[in-house]
Amino acid sequence: MYARDNEATAMGAQQLPTGEQVTAAVTALRMLADPTRLRLLWLLREGEHDVGTLAAAVGAARPAVSQHLGKLLLAGLVSTRREGRRALYRARGGHVRRLVTEVLYAADHQVTGTPEHD
Repeated sequence: MYARDNEATAMGAQQLPTGEQVTAAVTALRMLADPTRLRLLWLLREGEHDVGTLAAAVGAARPAVSQHLGKLLLAGLVSTRREGRRALYRARGGHVRRLVTEVLYAADHQVTGTPEHD
């Protein structure tokens, strides 16, 4: 059992999430539905990166990466801090990092045919 399993009961296993919670979750999932944004979050879950580094890693133009990061920032999935003239981005919090990790691990199981585990 994971520690987060106990956290799930804090919201109430029998209680439906509020409309505001569902809206926030749908927004987050919509942001993850884009391949470039998912790749960016995969990189950002382990630490901070600037736009140039991210653009090179995902093979996209800097302006496109900046736009994706802006959307992720507005959705609350990334945070930023300034270091001189440079903006550094990172995944916002453990929930976002675990969400990205879990969805890509689940996809790996599906693609490779690896049996699921609980």
